[in-house]
Amino acid sequence: MFGKILIANRGEIALRIIRTCKEMGIKTVAVYSTADRDSLHVRFADEAVCIGPPSSTESYLSIPKIMAAVEITNADAVHPGYGFLAENADFAEVCQEYGVKFIGPAPEMIRKMGDKVTAKDTMIKAGVPVVPGTGGLVKDAKSAIVVAKEIGFPVIIKATAGGGGKGMRIVERAEDMKENLELAQKEAKASFGNDGIYVEKFIEEPRHIEIQIIGDQSGKVIHLSERDCSIQRRHQKLVEESPSPFMTDELRERMGAAAIKAGECIKYEGVGTVEFLVDKNRDFYFMEMNTRIQVEHCVTEEVIDHDLIKEQIKVAAGINIEGGNRIPMMHAMEVRINAEDPFNDWRPSPGKINSFHSAKGHGVRVDTHVYAGYSVPPYYDSMIAKLICRAQTREECITKMQRALDEFIIEGIKTTIPFHKMLMKDEDFRAGNFHTGFLNTFDLTEK
Repeated sequence: MFGKILIANRGEIALRIIRTCKEMGIKTVAVYSTADRDSLHVRFADEAVCIGPPSSTESYLSIPKIMAAVEITNADAVHPGYGFLAENADFAEVCQEYGVKFIGPAPEMIRKMGDKVTAKDTMIKAGVPVVPGTGGLVKDAKSAIVVAKEIGFPVIIKATAGGGGKGMRIVERAEDMKENLELAQKEAKASFGNDGIYVEKFIEEPRHIEIQIIGDQSGKVIHLSERDCSIQRRHQKLVEESPSPFMTDELRERMGAAAIKAGECIKYEGVGTVEFLVDKNRDFYFMEMNTRIQVEHCVTEEVIDHDLIKEQIKVAAGINIEGGNRIPMMHAMEVRINAEDPFNDWRPSPGKINSFHSAKGHGVRVDTHVYAGYSVPPYYDSMIAKLICRAQTREECITKMQRALDEFIIEGIKTTIPFHKMLMKDEDFRAGNFHTGFLNTFDLTEK
């Protein structure tokens, strides 16, 4: 087992990893930018190293600075969390060259699944259903229109190196292709340094359902059931739950088998998530694979009662997985508390938190790095907390979430708590009648 792990991340995920490491008897190293000097992950790590100014490119995305921190603290492993360098194959490769264990898949696995076109080709070879579309990148509107006419409008343009909705455009008519393609390319270049794009059939009113998998160094891959992430805004998830209200035992078996096949075909090591779009007929299509721990991993932890960070560290240390696939024993739901104003076009709301009272009680979990007096910096992702509730049934879980949201008080900045309160009362949401476009027509009139 590792003696010391450096966490190449910030905020709640860094704190989450520190907690598990402490329980495993592993020393921890936090890295931080000058904007994060007062963050809790810095306070609770055994050691902390400042790696630069607020800009991500000069701190959390700087491989030389992070490796320097590894060297001066003698860390023998690096946990990348999610975001930043978590799916950066070059970073994983540098760790490998330095003899430091990257807690995640090997560089070649990240490359194979990180590029969406390559990932799609890999899934086709593995026999996993994929969304119809281009067999590779498209260079211009003319070739994109040819493909779109073959598979039928509407189509969606996607960045091959993308994520989080960046470099995505839905196109319903041939005459709109050129403008949208150029916009997608520009956004992809600015966000990922790669303007490669491809075109897929746009599945209308789909569910976004993902399967959590874990693979060990012996080649064994199991799945830990599904999460429904269909409540999202501009491809950014806001609510996740397990089990999905749309799921059946037969569909779970088929999707789980497909996810395992996806992991086995690349000899996947570590935790990962295979994401699918599921249409109204419960036909599912591979969308992408995230080769890292995800924000919403807590949902799975609550319904199968396993610490996924611990499992991730154990696999990285060469310990094989015990047991087989797991299915939800209860119902869990997570809402993301973002420093945003949902009633003002979701405008970011950084600033000082004057008052902070966390929700508590049986079956209530809050993962956060903020506190009263903390100043939310404007430089990073706006998520400041995750509220997770667990109960015997979905109805009980929603009721518990409503109670917890009423109890969760954050003053001094705007947050998404009022939005979540409204959502929990919505009849269609409560009935499980929603899809990825659900929020496009959701009434956000402040009450």
